[in-house]
Amino acid sequence: MEHQHSKQLLNRVTQQLKQASSDSKTPAGNQAAFEVTIEQKEAINQIFELFRFNYHNQFLKAFPDLNTMNMAKRLWSRLLGEYSPEVIMRAAEKSVKESTFLPNVHEVLARCDIADTLGLPTAYAAYVEACRAPSPKKEFNWSHPAIYFAGRASDWFFLANTPEEHAFPVYQRNYEILLKRIQNGEEIELDIPKALPQEVIIPLAREEQQQRLQDLKKLLGN
Repeated sequence: MEHQHSKQLLNRVTQQLKQASSDSKTPAGNQAAFEVTIEQKEAINQIFELFRFNYHNQFLKAFPDLNTMNMAKRLWSRLLGEYSPEVIMRAAEKSVKESTFLPNVHEVLARCDIADTLGLPTAYAAYVEACRAPSPKKEFNWSHPAIYFAGRASDWFFLANTPEEHAFPVYQRNYEILLKRIQNGEEIELDIPKALPQEVIIPLAREEQQQRLQDLKKLLGN
């Protein structure tokens, strides 16, 4: 059974590498679309070392030589290029924990959940919170400001009056845009007006209290 799976895995990897080789013939004008940072390349290298250590035999069957492995790394770099090194590494580590067999790039890609990495609610949980939050929305105690801003960008009336199957994809898109901005170091905070200070009542001195009492008695004719 394991031999059969390894053979299927090798065929699948080979198929992906053929595609990568074909894609590498992209005209020079499109090369910039596939640029990745040094940090991302280093993350890909670390992932392959992680896989080599955890799936030694399967890894050697899938990547029998340096050329094959380098082609695979180029494919991974292109497909994972929109994610930060931290997200890529966390996704790879999840794959190792959850899979007995050598993961492919699409399995790692499926685990690139930015929200999870940042410690924020998933897109659907954020959507539910946005829909259930009472008005005024800005004064609600949000789990994270991104949930509020994604709701505002999606339009509160639209979210409240549109079926989930149509409303959620719109909210999800706006939420994920905000997550990527946060991932890139941008701080997103609610600009909530400060509450007015409460009136401070300073008690009158005893002499002044007595004088006001006397004045009040005279006014009442007592």
